[in-house]
Amino acid sequence: METNKKKLTTASGKPYVENENSMTAGPRGPILLQDFILHEKMAHFNRERIPERVVHAKGSGAYGTFTVTHDISKYTRAKIFNTIGKQTKLFLRFSTVGGEKGSADTERDPRGFAIKFYTEDGNWDLVGNNTPVFFIKDPKKFGDFIHTQKRDPYTNCKSATMMWDFWSLNPESLHQVTILMSDRGTPYGYRHMDGFGSHTFSFINANNERFWVKFHFKTQQGIKNFTDAEAADMRGKAPDFAQHDLLTAIDNGDFPKWSLKIQVMPEADAKTYHINPFDLTKVWPHADYPLIDVGVLELNENPDNYFAHVEQAAFAPAHVIDGVGYSPDKMLQGRILSYPDAHRYRLGGNYEQIPVNKCPYLVSNYQRDGQMTVNGNGGSNPNYFPNSFDDIEVDQSYKEPAWDFGSSVGDWYDRNAEGENDHYTQPGNLYRLMDGQQKKDLIANIVNSMSGIEGPKKDMIVNRQLCHWFRADINLGMAVAKGLELDLAETMKQMPQNV
Repeated sequence: METNKKKLTTASGKPYVENENSMTAGPRGPILLQDFILHEKMAHFNRERIPERVVHAKGSGAYGTFTVTHDISKYTRAKIFNTIGKQTKLFLRFSTVGGEKGSADTERDPRGFAIKFYTEDGNWDLVGNNTPVFFIKDPKKFGDFIHTQKRDPYTNCKSATMMWDFWSLNPESLHQVTILMSDRGTPYGYRHMDGFGSHTFSFINANNERFWVKFHFKTQQGIKNFTDAEAADMRGKAPDFAQHDLLTAIDNGDFPKWSLKIQVMPEADAKTYHINPFDLTKVWPHADYPLIDVGVLELNENPDNYFAHVEQAAFAPAHVIDGVGYSPDKMLQGRILSYPDAHRYRLGGNYEQIPVNKCPYLVSNYQRDGQMTVNGNGGSNPNYFPNSFDDIEVDQSYKEPAWDFGSSVGDWYDRNAEGENDHYTQPGNLYRLMDGQQKKDLIANIVNSMSGIEGPKKDMIVNRQLCHWFRADINLGMAVAKGLELDLAETMKQMPQNV
């Protein structure tokens, strides 16, 4: 009798019958070594978990499209933007930062906002967060910072003491900490938050002119956040709230959308602007560089398998396209190196052959071999360049203009030297922009978190961090000190006198 059902086979394609009973020496005897099916099932099961991401381990993702709505060709020659109405397929992965893969996705934490655009000039990965700034401005600090967000090596528990010790010793973190301690630190899922490229990138137009650019994705669903109490309650009720919310919305045809807007700075402005435009702890005021409309991002397709698409998705800021480039942002420069290296560790040297990461257009190079080569490995074509046999050539039209670094002196420059050490104006401005309830929530969240500082250095860490709050805004500092039930008269003696 013919059937349309598939045969049960091994990974090598061999049909087999016994999928539930191991081969034994008699019904009650020991298992025989020759039961290959048992070994194959268990060996694969033992390897189902690849190393989780060191950061951004808990994530959700979906496919979608980007549609151009406005002409920005005077700033960039990138083909993704070259026609109004043009659509480009993309994959977007949201994530928390500090938690493990099994952690709750409603924790107080920044959220990753990583997009892979499948363009005709290659894949463009815009790998950002739901905040326009970050905690640090030099990549040498990154590993140390992340350690403070993970588990204490002695207690194996999260530690408020570690976090606030690091933040209080690095006042450059204050801007991001202010955002994190507001209700923006606990967004209502992923659909109701903005996304940012965060770094300064560059655009290059058809005339080889360079512009500096920042990317903003503004949610069309409206900003919506949990309060601290609501987020804590949701962590117990539904630790996968954000995952379920995104999946269900798309399954129901309620496709979330974001408006892409950019800020553009002429290349020459960077030399005279009053803040360092490549400092990841700073924003560009919109009054100086207003938002410019570009297009709409829509998520409209859930992956049919979480692991294959979301877990194996690999994003790297190194992956830019013609017309989009880097900048001297030190954190961006560090990520150009470290992100592809992290993916090679997790997924192997050929991680870009995995379907979710694969460029759907032409890929021509001389990379060969390595684990899990599944693209034909170049066949019989030469594996060296230059050669006299294949038809691969360098297209000079993609050449970028030279960089003017402004200095030929190689040195270890202090990122917080005079002129680069105003860590207080922008966090203070952010606090003063908040309404009354937002200020109350911010203060309550700071007090709640700082109350977890403990140990013999507690008073020193608390006072050091309080000094930063006072420098940002004296009313904010007073409110935090009061919330921590400190002696205000004694506290004020230790605070800076020029706030």
